[in-house]
Amino acid sequence: MYKCLVIDDEPLALDVLAAYINKVENLQLVDVTTNPVEGLLRVQAGEVNLVFLDIEMPGITGIEFMKLAGSNCKIIITTAYPQFALQGYEYNVVDYLLKPISLSRFTKAIEKLPALQTATASTQAEYMFVKSEYKLVRVDFSNIVYLEALRDYVAIITVDGNKILTLQSLAAFDADLPHTTFVRIHKSYIINISKINSIEKNKVVINNICLPVGETYRAAFQKKITGLREM
Repeated sequence: MYKCLVIDDEPLALDVLAAYINKVENLQLVDVTTNPVEGLLRVQAGEVNLVFLDIEMPGITGIEFMKLAGSNCKIIITTAYPQFALQGYEYNVVDYLLKPISLSRFTKAIEKLPALQTATASTQAEYMFVKSEYKLVRVDFSNIVYLEALRDYVAIITVDGNKILTLQSLAAFDADLPHTTFVRIHKSYIINISKINSIEKNKVVINNICLPVGETYRAAFQKKITGLREM
């Protein structure tokens, strides 16, 4: 059992990670805090053995926290700043999660904890949180029709016609979304397979919207659809 502490100066991030931790059987949420000094005292007292740690915080930074904590706990870094990745791995962190963090990406990080490899194998993500207009928005996978890359943004199109814009890249979504449900069909599109109306040679009609299938992705897409027919 991993006794978990979440340290982050963003209340929304605390809420998201707390909800994720409560979904995993062998994780126990001990506390969440915006105060890294308070968190360090709990680590040094032996109250927790797994910390989800932000990097940019007032008081002491995540890097300073890891120096002081030493080997007293395992660390999973959670941050919006990819430039700290290499520095973080100098302290043998379990994983480095870039915000916004989806449940599926969170689960992959937990699976790197040896004692939990079998316990989390059956955990299936049903939703994710994405950052849009200065807030974290919950998006259920079943409510997504497709995702479209739009220059600096990705648009998530939902079944009710809403469009959620986020700065996260399409490649990041391709890595995080469950591949049993979603497939990339074009450099600009990822679709929800369950929403497909029909398929033609070079296009897919999904929720009555016609989208192109790129040459680069056609073979993998056809293989995915064939595999579904054979199940």
